[in-house]
Amino acid sequence: QVQLVESGGGLVQAGGSLRLSCAASGRTFSSYVMGWFRQAPGKEREFVAAIKQSGANTCYADSGKGRFTISRDNAKNTVYLQMNSLKPEDTAVYYCAASSHTFFGCSLYYTGGSYDYWGQGTQVTVSS
Repeated sequence: QVQLVESGGGLVQAGGSLRLSCAASGRTFSSYVMGWFRQAPGKEREFVAAIKQSGANTCYADSGKGRFTISRDNAKNTVYLQMNSLKPEDTAVYYCAASSHTFFGCSLYYTGGSYDYWGQGTQVTVSS
């Protein structure tokens, strides 16, 4: 069982930055692929980024490429999402997720069904 707790959300002006954190419980954090998803009001949940166990391999949705950076600190059981150049369309609840599945490449990590555990979410609001 893994419990995930997100933090770092808030209100920011367009062009600003936020750093989200997701703290995980348990001793096996380093064995999980970690992902970030988001869900805006009235929209489906969408993939944002994922990072594989060692941190050497990352995956990004096109919406965040060049602006978002996912990273992890296995010693601290924490995954981060650095978000720069934020846009109003980035407004959403951001969720951290953990996957026990190891897939080649990135595509299978784009779907929420590949993840076993989810956090409660943190709100990010970007004002224009």
